[in-house]
Amino acid sequence: MRIGIVTPAPPGSTYGNRVTALRWAGILRRLGHRVSILQTYDARPHELLIALHARRSHSSIKRFHDHHPTAPIIVALTGTDLYRDFRNNHLAQKSLASATRIVVLQPKALEKLPPELRDKTQVIYQSVENLPKSSGSGGTKKHARQQKSSDSPLNNFDVSIIGHLRPVKDPFRAAFAARLLGSSSRIRILQIGGAMTTAMFDRAKAEARGNPRYHWLGQQSKARTFWILSQSQLCVIPSRIEGGANSLSEAIVASVPVLASRIDGNVGILGRDYPGLFKAGDTRQLSRLMTRAETDSKFLTELREHIKKLAPLFAPAREERAWARLIRGLR
Repeated sequence: MRIGIVTPAPPGSTYGNRVTALRWAGILRRLGHRVSILQTYDARPHELLIALHARRSHSSIKRFHDHHPTAPIIVALTGTDLYRDFRNNHLAQKSLASATRIVVLQPKALEKLPPELRDKTQVIYQSVENLPKSSGSGGTKKHARQQKSSDSPLNNFDVSIIGHLRPVKDPFRAAFAARLLGSSSRIRILQIGGAMTTAMFDRAKAEARGNPRYHWLGQQSKARTFWILSQSQLCVIPSRIEGGANSLSEAIVASVPVLASRIDGNVGILGRDYPGLFKAGDTRQLSRLMTRAETDSKFLTELREHIKKLAPLFAPAREERAWARLIRGLR
């Protein structure tokens, strides 16, 4: 089958939607399909369109439907689709009405959809390849130099935050929480991700200058990001909106304990009773949880054991089987 995957994220970027599109393309090619990744649908003859982002990909969805009125369309919902645009944006609503099937990344997303859409929706967890715990060529030395700029890494309690610096990600929440820590704390915040605006760049630089616990590492390769994550004692997912964060899946597969904002995109994966949840935007609660993770080994073990049980959800073979079933159902 000739399949087009449309994502608004440009080629070469590391936006979550581009990462997802590339992974899905690989899965579909292994299943024997011919796949193109596009920013906008260009009227090429495809037998199936998979569109990431209901609102931003609406023009491509409409164009594909106009050219191929009987061909199936799969719309994959993002966090902003579900938790910001869906109720009030008519373009997102039209995209979902046109969809043959809808894909969401965690089961709590189903609660946001009306019955007529829920009936054609499938949950597909984002898989993670368990990358080797090395940073790749030259990465180890560079990271070691950064570690030596503070104390020895053995004396630090490293907390990773992974994701582009965007308001919906609330990227500086852990840095703000670290400012409240006592002087005896060994916590160090390692922020990975590019700044999406000049204002975010300036803010990250200013935070790094004024907060000795905060280290902005900027954009990193996939392998090096996974290595830094795997070497961390904790990962924080502070987002205000998420459909199902790649970084959360990666932390789970790497067996790194997680503290996450209590939003649907995180709760849908971690569960309502996960002990590492905090109210989105609550700096003091996050600071207390970071302190507890650093000082209470039983609590840290509890977090780790919980996420280890979730790791099978993100196995590549599981995601591949889910896509195979979905494609068969279309036929």
